[in-house]
Amino acid sequence: MRKNIVAGNWKMNKNLQEGQDLVKELQSAVFGKALKCEVIVCTPFIHLATVGGVIDKNKVKLGAQNCADKVSGAYTGEVSAEMVASTGAQYVILGHSERRAYYGETNAILNEKVKLALANNLTPIFCIGEVLAEREAGKQNAVVKKQIEEALFDLSADDFAKIVLAYEPVWAIGTGKTATSAQAQEIHAFIRQTVAAKYGKTVADSTSILYGGSCNAGNAKELFANPDVDGGLIGGAALKVDTFMPIVEAF
Repeated sequence: MRKNIVAGNWKMNKNLQEGQDLVKELQSAVFGKALKCEVIVCTPFIHLATVGGVIDKNKVKLGAQNCADKVSGAYTGEVSAEMVASTGAQYVILGHSERRAYYGETNAILNEKVKLALANNLTPIFCIGEVLAEREAGKQNAVVKKQIEEALFDLSADDFAKIVLAYEPVWAIGTGKTATSAQAQEIHAFIRQTVAAKYGKTVADSTSILYGGSCNAGNAKELFANPDVDGGLIGGAALKVDTFMPIVEAF
């Protein structure tokens, strides 16, 4: 049985004190509730150790937004997977469209990051998705298939089974646009079929695939009702408890 997951990606928002306050407020909001999904907060690097010290991981899991593609060494400004894991984080977002677009992260680089994350017992939330021009050209399936194949398909079945996938229609992130429920289901089903063709139905059926494009309180329930949509990777709506909790409770 695969997990339902709602993960909040804070991106480059919240100073240290604000981050602590937000996670404490979130923990209070989930306290005593029988949630039908796992809740994760993915904070900036500078927050991880502090938030890791106050978070109750029985209620809310902790994740980073990135890690380096090197083990250690003279890489000023980088943060290794081992460092991330040492804070108590359990998850790490890899391959987010912003990292690909702004920082030139390729599938080959992301392959290294995934392996290092797994070696340090971190669960990658691996992002895939197409830009508007690719969607309009009908290339979305080819784009996500290539991203998965080049970054992940040299993993063993056991290692792949530890991955969470997050489909991002890049054209819908921060634009207010959202893929329709039918569009989301269609490409999530294609992604699961792609995994099944490589690793078999059992692995594919146990892989959580999250939707990551402007999911909010108004559309979460409809999106999550799809058989192949297992939750959301949430951006702006994760920065306030009163906009994040309705998504968590949409299951």
